[in-house]
Amino acid sequence: MSFGTKLAWDDTVLPFQLDRSDIRGRVARLDGVLDGILKQHDYPPQVEALVAEMALLTALIGQTMKLRWKLSLQVQSKGPVRMIATDFYAPETEDAPARIRAYASYDRDKLTDGAPIEQVGEGYFAILIDQGRGTTPYQGITPLTGESLKSAAEAYFAQSEQLPTRFQLSFGRSTERGGVEHWRAGGIMVQHMPPASPFASGEGGSGVGGLLTADDILDEDEGENWRRVNFHLDTVEEMELIGPQLPPTDLLVRLFHEEGPRVFDALPVRFGCTCSEDRVRQSLSIYSARDIEKMTTDEGIVTADCQFCGAHYELDPATVGFEAEGHGEA
Repeated sequence: MSFGTKLAWDDTVLPFQLDRSDIRGRVARLDGVLDGILKQHDYPPQVEALVAEMALLTALIGQTMKLRWKLSLQVQSKGPVRMIATDFYAPETEDAPARIRAYASYDRDKLTDGAPIEQVGEGYFAILIDQGRGTTPYQGITPLTGESLKSAAEAYFAQSEQLPTRFQLSFGRSTERGGVEHWRAGGIMVQHMPPASPFASGEGGSGVGGLLTADDILDEDEGENWRRVNFHLDTVEEMELIGPQLPPTDLLVRLFHEEGPRVFDALPVRFGCTCSEDRVRQSLSIYSARDIEKMTTDEGIVTADCQFCGAHYELDPATVGFEAEGHGEA
């Protein structure tokens, strides 16, 4: 793929609603966000693709939540890619962007030449919502299913939230004029509003492993609307999702003009990390002086690296841990 300069709708999430179908959605375009996430690590191509997909899902899902602080997505797996973790931080002020960070843990020796999703084995997909100090975090989990991470996310919303949800995603490396290669991604999320007749049976759903599907949740009229919108969504082309020619608003008109699309203010998103020396010190505050001594290098320092952004911290061992100099003084 070859594109020109940065576009106005890059690194944004555009909310929309289909008034005639009782369906809401999001369109996301990521550019600099993915570069910020992926340049911190020397991931193999299969791992890069999984992190890019997870970051795109995080941007789409994060904007749907009424967040005061943080949404986290996690994949835990028994495959070569053991974990993928992402965080979406709500804007700190009305005009500020949301921030996204992500990283993956993997066993390089066990990676195969297969598709990215083949690097993920048996495990689970989780969504965690933390509204900040004084609140109890929420966590929802569903087994990893399907042929992509987006399938796991769709299964999560059907099973844990009883909200039929679909994603269409595209992501990969692009080359601008002049030969500068970077990552770019685009996607659409559609989600039925809470159905009139919520699923109540305890017998399980019709999906893989007894998980719920849209047909289990929606009544006849709702199901007809959902199938019609998904028919139009399935006509979207890769370059419409990721390319520069079509603004998100025009894409929505092309796909859903019969459904009465209505758009809202776009949310800018940026790569951002919340690590700091104070947070490192706080994480080390549970350790004794003997524990800290075991962590001290031959050079006489305690080091820590942020898995998300690669920041490196060097601390005096005498100043960390619950027995540190000055600890507990007024």
